[in-house]
Amino acid sequence: MNPTLSSILDILTIKGSAQYGQEAVSQLEHALQCATLAESAQQSHELIAACLLHDLGHLVHDWGEDAAVRGLDDRHEYRAMPLLKAQFSPAVTEPIRLHVAAKRYLCAVDPTYWELLSAASRHSLDLQGGVFSAQAAQAFIRQPYAQDAVKLRLWDEQAKVANLPTPPLDHFVGILQACFSGVPSTLQPS
Repeated sequence: MNPTLSSILDILTIKGSAQYGQEAVSQLEHALQCATLAESAQQSHELIAACLLHDLGHLVHDWGEDAAVRGLDDRHEYRAMPLLKAQFSPAVTEPIRLHVAAKRYLCAVDPTYWELLSAASRHSLDLQGGVFSAQAAQAFIRQPYAQDAVKLRLWDEQAKVANLPTPPLDHFVGILQACFSGVPSTLQPS
């Protein structure tokens, strides 16, 4: 059975109150901040949706909030793909799938990017394979949607500010609907 937009919004609403790893925000606050940054930069609906949903993979497993602290890479960039690919185009799913690799890429090509990473992002980078080699970085950036993944990743790192005001989740429902295949036009988050 294909997921509904309501079921995806339910995951964000119900499990989104979980702490975002060792950061000062919840999963939902992080998602809303990231999507707000993309919207403020006047990006496409697809990239805004990708920003909102990029860490959904953290919410669809039962490993707890501290998987990285326990030395586990939850491979969140892949975990929600079966759910998301069923209803969203590659313009939404590919930046999500590539956003971890985008962190590895940015650390390889921008010597100042490492300094921007939070302590938790530095720790997870090691679990995720570390900084790309020059060759791997070149191969990464040539992939379709890699540039969008880099944008998402830059906003991802900025979207960790405690108590930062953002629009609520229902503000983004119309954007998600525009990107979702087969969703009724009257959906509201639960």
